[in-house]
Amino acid sequence: MNGGNADHALPYHVDKLEVRGRVVSLGPAIDAILSRHDYPDPVKALLGQACVLAALLATSLKDVSRFILQTQTDGPVSMLVADIRLPGQMRATASCQALAVTRLSEAGGADTGALLGKGTLAMTIEQGHGGQRYQGFVRFDHESLEAAAQTYFSQSEQIPTRIRIAVGEVLDRDADGKTRHRWRAGGIIGQFMPQAEGRIAHRDLPAGDVPEDRVDEMRHAAFEADDDAWVEAAALIGTVQDHELTDPEISPERLLFQLFHERGVRVFKPVALEDHCTCSRAGIEKVLEQMDAGEIAGAAVEGEIEVRCEFCGLRYHFDPDALPAAAVSGSEQHDRTEGRA
Repeated sequence: MNGGNADHALPYHVDKLEVRGRVVSLGPAIDAILSRHDYPDPVKALLGQACVLAALLATSLKDVSRFILQTQTDGPVSMLVADIRLPGQMRATASCQALAVTRLSEAGGADTGALLGKGTLAMTIEQGHGGQRYQGFVRFDHESLEAAAQTYFSQSEQIPTRIRIAVGEVLDRDADGKTRHRWRAGGIIGQFMPQAEGRIAHRDLPAGDVPEDRVDEMRHAAFEADDDAWVEAAALIGTVQDHELTDPEISPERLLFQLFHERGVRVFKPVALEDHCTCSRAGIEKVLEQMDAGEIAGAAVEGEIEVRCEFCGLRYHFDPDALPAAAVSGSEQHDRTEGRA
């Protein structure tokens, strides 16, 4: 069994209910990702949710090299990006109006809907070895990430799906015995995938006279299964509490046993997840070499060009006079502090 502190995704099957899914547990990886950014805590929690959702979805894919989950919305948190290079290298970033988030938080209104507002949730899949890129989109309207993802699977994939996600801070002790705060996150997804197609009964799509504010709700209901097995599985997943997904003492195996022990649950080899940014000096050089002389001059400050990775905070320094030559002089600063929210 894997300990509650491990960073991994654990696939599972509940054969008697014809349900498949994964449980994601993130400890040191999510703590490293969130701690390096100087965002308000509500934004860190949202970014942690995006990482969990991306991990739940990415680790189910085969023959895929990269999975990107991104929101573009009109709220104070205008963008979330969770980028996973398979099998499990994770990085993430966000764009927000820190002052607006702080004011909402102080007023007690910093929930997901208020922070994100309206916009889109996009999921991008890149196949390996020069394969194609696929994108899926779902409209986002003052709702949670898990609700938006469930809507996507119901409408676009027509797969009954239940998702639970949680992010929180826990207290533990460092090597010297001092108390410290650390971020943890977790999630579970279950999908009804019966062998007999007729067990997912598609109801009629909403008629034209349905009020606009209920169209998405009706479309979601149109692809929900009435099958008793799925009703039971969805209800069980819905009982999962936030602390069960973030408590390091509750391993994914233990959680699955608590949920499905009466039906029997099988688990498979876990997929390791890690905090790892793929930025590189060589990659940035290629971008800079595509810029013309005017752009190079405009990017230089006090005789050098500084490029900072928005994901990991690493700063690269280049000599503009050496561009676009292949051999670029300069130095690299390993400064992983967040410069702006």
